[in-house]
Amino acid sequence: MSVPSIKLNNGVNIPAIGLGTWQSKPEEVVNAVAYALKEAGYRHIDCAWGYNNEKDVGEGIRQSGVPRSEIFITSKVWGTYHSRVEEALDETLANLGTDYLDLYLIHWPVALNPKGNHPAFPTLPNGLRDVVHDWKLSDTWKQMEALVKKGKVKTIGISNFSVKKMEEILPSAEIIPAVNQLELHPYNPQHELLSYLRSKGIVPEAYSPLGSTNSPLIKDEVVNKIAQKHGIQPSDVLLGWLVSHDIVALPKSVTPSRIASNLTGTVTALGKLDKEDITELDGLAASGKQQRLIMPPWPVDLGFDNWTAPFPQPTS
Repeated sequence: MSVPSIKLNNGVNIPAIGLGTWQSKPEEVVNAVAYALKEAGYRHIDCAWGYNNEKDVGEGIRQSGVPRSEIFITSKVWGTYHSRVEEALDETLANLGTDYLDLYLIHWPVALNPKGNHPAFPTLPNGLRDVVHDWKLSDTWKQMEALVKKGKVKTIGISNFSVKKMEEILPSAEIIPAVNQLELHPYNPQHELLSYLRSKGIVPEAYSPLGSTNSPLIKDEVVNKIAQKHGIQPSDVLLGWLVSHDIVALPKSVTPSRIASNLTGTVTALGKLDKEDITELDGLAASGKQQRLIMPPWPVDLGFDNWTAPFPQPTS
């Protein structure tokens, strides 16, 4: 089976379907990664320091027996490391058991206090997350660019960046981000943001492409109608819709049958979805179904449309 790939702005090809590892328990993700690579045919693994399971992802890669050179590995620098990006990368490389990454992303455009009361989620006495509000994202990006020059990463990008946040790094960037990883699905298509990304040559990636836990997407009547029309699964429709728009899809599962079907089903859907199907899916959010499913309580305005979670205000 031929898995499609997308060419990034630096000429590197990224497999259009990858295995997500967010919320995968450490003991489960070893087997999931090994199965995905060895049995299911995946060649793209998406992970992050902030997921707290990178050592296990690395063990899964090792157990798969697939040569490192054949695997596209992505990780992300967490907010408490914005002032020490290379240190974060070195931890990730050690965890994964590799000496380079294919893609390294800024996980969120939010710098957190590196000397706070928790290594990942430092908080203030009032309970809000301890954000370094005067930190410049352009300074984080300069450190990312230095990693490319050192050969430690092949490609760099961003995650959860709105146009507002991208415009904090693009004017001074020597390297344009190759990707922006976002919550993307028919209920949160972010059409205007995607148009901006394409104007800059930045490829969108979709995390939680099936809508995350207990998602209404799989039960959507339009999605199911299209699935029945073509004799495929609702998940195939959702993933195929993304890849048909040249969006990298990163479905997460630890169940072997689901891991396999997410890959084969996407490829099958790509050959079956027609123009009318795509148009109908494109319009679901505008028809009254707009919904974000992942909105962490960052006490800053990230600049996204339809971010309904209130921005917490300090109480003291």
